[in-house]
Amino acid sequence: MRLTRGEHLASRLNYLALGFIALLALLPFLHIVAQSFSSHQAITSGRVTLWPVDFSFEAYVKVLREQAFLNAFKVSLLRTVIGTMLNVVITCMLAYPLSKAYIKGRSAIMFLIVFTMLFNGGMIPTFLVVKATGLLNSFWVYIIPGAVSAFNVIIMKNFFQGVPPELEESAKIDGSSNIGTLIRIVVPLSMPVIATITLFHAVGHWNAFFDTVLYVTDRNLFPLQVYLRELIMFNQSNISNNNGYSANIDSTLLALESLKAAALIASTVPILIVYPFLQKHFVKGIMLGSVKG
Repeated sequence: MRLTRGEHLASRLNYLALGFIALLALLPFLHIVAQSFSSHQAITSGRVTLWPVDFSFEAYVKVLREQAFLNAFKVSLLRTVIGTMLNVVITCMLAYPLSKAYIKGRSAIMFLIVFTMLFNGGMIPTFLVVKATGLLNSFWVYIIPGAVSAFNVIIMKNFFQGVPPELEESAKIDGSSNIGTLIRIVVPLSMPVIATITLFHAVGHWNAFFDTVLYVTDRNLFPLQVYLRELIMFNQSNISNNNGYSANIDSTLLALESLKAAALIASTVPILIVYPFLQKHFVKGIMLGSVKG
């Protein structure tokens, strides 16, 4: 389709505006990256903008040697992996039967699921339930209370309803069970929505911190976000005291700002790495051609 001169101009203006907004979002991140690779003197003298000054990896070496950082990283990583896997599995197993019209009582179950989206117990009742079930100060308090998302169940259910029933009927004729049909037929055809929901849950688990504030007092169970919050807001870190490091305030001394920047980047990169692997599933039309004849 040929575009008019006005449409070409509008398209270019649109690209310029989006590029400008993207640049505004990227500049603070580049500044943090530059700080993480710069020296103390360069940061305190204000010479660091978007490019490292007096390039050094020392901040990352110190951060990655910090036991509290590594422990928080391990908690966040385990929470993200285990929590996301459990979220996706339970969502699939709940959404699949709800997508079948012949299942009796599914309307009542859907009503209860939607009801939880509109009305919830609130903070205090939820805390009492968590306490009564013995999940306080437990790693599983990060996993079990949020194992099912009503919103994602509805999205998954609607997607499953779009899977051609002929494929499932063919599988059942070949002797496949309901679980077998779900695993071998429905799940492979639903990878776009599964990848999207996986990313939603993974990012949510990686960035979560509020449940730690409510339910966890054991510092060994603090995730990375709580560690970073204490490091940035209260400077509660032993990084600069390792090996008498703080006693030598000279040109090689790392500023706490560079350590904060290095910790921020080290905690951000893992979740950024996940996105490209899921992006390939964010395409439309994967269902085309799945039904032959």
